[in-house]
Amino acid sequence: MKKVLVVDDEPGIRDSLRLLLKAHFDVLTAEDGEQALEIIRDQTPDIALLDVMMPKLDGIETLKSLRESHTEIPVIMLTAANTVRTAVQAMKYGAVDYLNKPFDVEELTSLIVNTLEETPSLSATPKQATAPVEGIPADFGTMVGQSAMMKDLFEKVDQVASRDTTVLVTGESGTGKELIARQIHERSERASEAFIAINCAAIPETLIESELFGHEKGAFTSAVEKRIGHFELADGGTLFLDEIGELSMPVQVKMLRFLQEQEFYRVGQSTPIRVDVRVIAATNKNLEELIKEKKFRQDLFYRINVINLQIPPLRDRFEDIGPMAQHFVKKLGAQYGERNVTFTPEAMDVLRDYQWPGNVRELENVIESILALSPEDVITPEILPPKLQERGSVAPVQFQVFEGDLNFEEAERRFESEMIIKALKRTNYVQTRAAELLGISRRILKYKMDKLGISEEMHEASSTGDS
Repeated sequence: MKKVLVVDDEPGIRDSLRLLLKAHFDVLTAEDGEQALEIIRDQTPDIALLDVMMPKLDGIETLKSLRESHTEIPVIMLTAANTVRTAVQAMKYGAVDYLNKPFDVEELTSLIVNTLEETPSLSATPKQATAPVEGIPADFGTMVGQSAMMKDLFEKVDQVASRDTTVLVTGESGTGKELIARQIHERSERASEAFIAINCAAIPETLIESELFGHEKGAFTSAVEKRIGHFELADGGTLFLDEIGELSMPVQVKMLRFLQEQEFYRVGQSTPIRVDVRVIAATNKNLEELIKEKKFRQDLFYRINVINLQIPPLRDRFEDIGPMAQHFVKKLGAQYGERNVTFTPEAMDVLRDYQWPGNVRELENVIESILALSPEDVITPEILPPKLQERGSVAPVQFQVFEGDLNFEEAERRFESEMIIKALKRTNYVQTRAAELLGISRRILKYKMDKLGISEEMHEASSTGDS
């Protein structure tokens, strides 16, 4: 059973929450921030409900202390002071959300459940697992990437960070779009202010407008208190809108107005609110196709697509897989008895050959499963999950040759085709640059393309298929 820590200086609230939540959770209670930090140190709850106004150590100071030693524990702030400043401070120091007193029990329970579903279990791991891992090698903040494609992306992030323009981050699910957005924020002049992230696909259509813009008390049936929206929370900082393609058309209209005017209306309010917010949007969908299908506004697309950063899928940058695997071993090893596994060259070949449909997120999950389930410190191909050993529906050409499914001449033709197409993709189909990447002249590249039947139409189809 998940552990929930309730921190409030009012005994009545502590007891009420304990009684309301004990049917679903193992409830711990603390009367002030100092006691809460002791309980967290000794028992490692999975989530904390933290009151803002408390003696000795108030909620914001407790949250700051908590983040210094237990960065993984999600915190929901409880406050009777419904002010923008309090909410912004809480989000700035890493609170996942806040609720106003008196709060709706169903809303609180739902928020706890949803937060726990998105957060790995902490109470089942050794206490040191929750401490931040130091010394993890990373090439760009928290991101690892040594390939030319990622180095080019990192350079672009550095360039756009200071420009304060709207950015659209595109890429497949699991490629790290939010990490890129955070790097933009942390390298900008807004770094000292809040970074607020919201997944537009995770919130019901009936609630998304209220989450983004807030609402006044009585604006609709369940609006028992005024709520401050994410735009207002991000004032002075950055708002990250993940999966923006999921927004309904009416909300897109309001979003467009904000991007044009830098102001919005709370639901149920007649006067506009003006804020200073940088918007970074992300999607794994083709917004231009959604425009054709009348599911996304063209004018909004032009507003958010001022600068587009495309994150390449992991399968197109196999040279990053080895460093990433070791990065995740060091990052996650503390949770499994300070393990430090290594991979044989054969096992690393399997990792590089796999297509990684779930991208970096899938690689991290694979590494964690190895740390959790394998007693061996040297990882061979046999230890890897079966789905990696299958290598997808079509095995790489070298394995097809060895297994007698393909003759050498055909394998050579396929290999050349794959290398040329990958080089063209990496260089945005500029043949001169692709030839340089392959170490051949442009004339030889063109000759091989003609010989292998690699036409411009094939490039475009291949590119479209990967998007």
